[in-house]
Amino acid sequence: QVQLVESGGGLVQAGGSLRLSCAASGSDFSINTMAWFRQAPGKQRDLVASITSGGSTNYPDSVKGRFTISRDNAKNTVYLQMNSLKPEDTAVYYCNTLHCSGYGCFPGLGPWGQGTQVTISS
Repeated sequence: QVQLVESGGGLVQAGGSLRLSCAASGSDFSINTMAWFRQAPGKQRDLVASITSGGSTNYPDSVKGRFTISRDNAKNTVYLQMNSLKPEDTAVYYCNTLHCSGYGCFPGLGPWGQGTQVTISS
């Protein structure tokens, strides 16, 4: 099972930037697609960025052009650079593996990390 530890969240003003990090355990890190998710109070957990083992990235329209996901396989770490932050980006951010098939894309079944809180003030 992959263990995940997210960090880097905080309180910033709208328009600011944050860089999140996720340290993952396990020898299979480099072959997994990794992703960042977020969950705002009272809402479902949504996918905000993904990166394949080959470095291909994907983003929903809500963050495209503002968020950048990257990975360092030597450090078993995935990053999320968030720029031009908006109050609606406020959420707890989590990372996880991502598994896609003809039925869609789903997070790994292992335990989630504790997440990191991102709060954007207007």
